[in-house]
Amino acid sequence: MVRKINSRNSRYYVFALFVLFSIAVVRCASHVFSDDPEIALTLDEPWEDMRQRSSAVISPAIPEEIWFRMPKSDARLRFIDPKFGFETPLARFLTIGFIDGRVRNIRMSPQVEPLLLDDALKIVLDLQSQLKRGGWYLVFPKTEPAIADTVEWRVKLRDINKGGRTFWQAEEKYQVMLGLNRFKDNKRPSEERYMITLAVGKPWVPHDEG
Repeated sequence: MVRKINSRNSRYYVFALFVLFSIAVVRCASHVFSDDPEIALTLDEPWEDMRQRSSAVISPAIPEEIWFRMPKSDARLRFIDPKFGFETPLARFLTIGFIDGRVRNIRMSPQVEPLLLDDALKIVLDLQSQLKRGGWYLVFPKTEPAIADTVEWRVKLRDINKGGRTFWQAEEKYQVMLGLNRFKDNKRPSEERYMITLAVGKPWVPHDEG
């Protein structure tokens, strides 16, 4: 009888430890993914709403002025429109424009350093996938199509005088310009490095109905 009790206790303690370990892993993973400072916003909302919602520190807007602010640290962008939302990786360059105390536009490079082409393409393709899933559409599908991981696109992107640029639109609410270009990285002069540019605002270029 004693052996049976000990065996049951043993199994119970092993199971309890397994459960506790699983909970710890989940909490640890959640902490890692939620640890990045973020700017969470949508366009035309009050600046203070954005500041209170965001975990990254950013200064107040200047009353009755048109200007911009940058977060006090690297931060990722979470665009929170319920239909057209998307998220970016951490960014070192991230500016949020304001006008009369409201969020006006975003200009950023969703990376913390110049990237190799493979790494830059991964980010660009993920952003485009998010936009497609959210119902964004190409503004100029014929002349400025979506960036792709093809031989032709890689040749174009490697040309420092060309690069890639594409425009996306969400109904008549928002427009995105997404670009990818060669960048001279003085820290790594022998390597091909790339910079991504992302701009978000109200539609500012004409829509190509064709």
